[in-house]
Order: sequence, then structure tokens, then C-alpha cells
Amino acid sequence: MTIPDASRSSLGIDSRSLDALRNEATRNPNGAARQAAVQFESLFMQMVLKSMRDATLKAEDNPNSGGDTFTSMLDSQMAKQFAGRPGGLADMIERQLSRHMPAPAVALPDNAVLPGSAATPIAGAPSSPRTGAFAVSSGEAPAAPAVKPGSLQAKFMAKMTAHAQAAERETGVPASFILGQAALESGWGQGEIRHANGAPSFNLFGIKATPGWKGATAEVKTTEYVGGEPVKQVARFRSYGSYSEAFADYARMLANSPRYSGVVRGATSVAGFANGMQQAGYATDPAYASKLTRTINLALAVQRSTG
Repeated sequence: MTIPDASRSSLGIDSRSLDALRNEATRNPNGAARQAAVQFESLFMQMVLKSMRDATLKAEDNPNSGGDTFTSMLDSQMAKQFAGRPGGLADMIERQLSRHMPAPAVALPDNAVLPGSAATPIAGAPSSPRTGAFAVSSGEAPAAPAVKPGSLQAKFMAKMTAHAQAAERETGVPASFILGQAALESGWGQGEIRHANGAPSFNLFGIKATPGWKGATAEVKTTEYVGGEPVKQVARFRSYGSYSEAFADYARMLANSPRYSGVVRGATSVAGFANGMQQAGYATDPAYASKLTRTINLALAVQRSTG
């Protein structure tokens, strides 16, 4: 592959740019994947533009006029301007890179206590009447910390496990995956959607009130990502009479909506479920899959530590 000269300074191919990208990959793998994807798209667009110009008959201009140099610079600027836009090649590249990236390290709760000896990987989640023993794919789950039974995470799991198991029986999706998504969307129950008067909506999954929704609603300010950028806006969310109703509605959505049929089929691993949710458009956050993976792994760690 021949790289146009004018693009060399703008891409991560010199030693300083490569070092910066390598450091970013250490701190924030998903952010580095995005940068690499955008750079590759920019490079690809420059090559396409160069090929198009090479295929066009050129006027017999003065070979020393420097026209080729200015044209190459223009192509470079155009490629950088259009690279990274929503729905472009960079989005596809980023998704492919993210699929092969290891799950991010678990962010331990403040009161988590690491065992004195080396922790062992999480082997699986509890069995259920429908799915039986569920094994987490090797290498997905991080080492399990010992979490105190009274921690925020342990209390949330204890309170919601029965509801998640009921949803598992309806969908086939492991209860630990469902608990992880409820934890992510609600901040382990601390950021549950509430009405203006402070009354709970019991909506732990951030499910919005679509036009066909006939039940109660709650309007709150939320963050959506438009073109990859966070935007604050007010949205209407579904409101339920209990947590049992909330989990049941979530289960119906997964089991009955064609939009999530692939998610249910892919719920054989943490990454498969998380990536499926993002691809189905459950959330607009471009880093949703990695966040969901991390939270589910923490839910599994809490489950293992507290029994």
C-alpha cells in the first residue's frame, strides 16, 4: 500500500503519533480504537481521491508548477474533514476492532476487598429452570473480587435477582446479564428514573415511552449521543407500578421484538450480548457495549463473592 506523502503528517504513522496512539490505547482502548478507525478512513479516502485523479487525463501543465502538491494537500484536507462522520467507514472499523478487544478491567466498588491470594476467573453464572448452567466464555470475565455483602452492588443484586430470574425464564437471557444492564442503566439503583414529585418509576432499564405505550410516563433530562457527541435533552420514559412490572416489560421487549431477536440468540457470552444490544440500537452511547460488558462482569463478580 502506497501512502500519499501529504497524508503522512496527519496520520499516526510517524513515531510521535504512534507513541501517542499507543499511550491512548493503554489508558482508553475504546477511544484509541475510534482514533485508529478515523485515521484509517481518512487514509482510505485520500487513496480513493488520488486514484480518481490519476485516472483523469491531466493537462500538459508545467511539471514544475507544484500543482500535484497542492492537489494532494487539498485531498488530505477533504479526507480529514469527512472522515469519522456517523454511518461512515470509521464506524464499521471501530465495531470490528471493539469485537476483538478484551473486556475492560472491572472498576471495583470502594468497599471491595481483594482476596489475599490470586483470584480465579469467574467460571459461570447460576443455573435456571430454562437455560441450565451457563458458562461464560473463557477470557471474558476478569478476576473476581471479594465484595462485602453490605455493599451497594450486593444489595442491588439481592433485591433484584428474583425479578431477573423471572425475566430469564421468559427470554433465555442469563439473569446476571439482565442484572448487569439494570445496574448500568440505573447506577445500581441510585439513578432510577423518578417523577417530578420524586415518586419512583421503577424503570431500571431506561426504556422510553414509545408512541404505542399506554401506561404512565415520567419526563426527565437525559443524555443522548448525536453524531458521537453527548447532548442533554428531556425524554419521556415508561413508568411502572413495581420492579416486577419493569422486569416483565423488559423481558417482553427482548422476547417479542424482532429488533432484539439477534440479541437473544447472541446471549451466549457477555461480549456477544453487550455488542448485540449496541448494534440493536438500545442506546446511543458509542461506548455502550464496553460499559455494559464491564458492568455485567462486575455483577458476575458480586454474584460469585456473595453467593
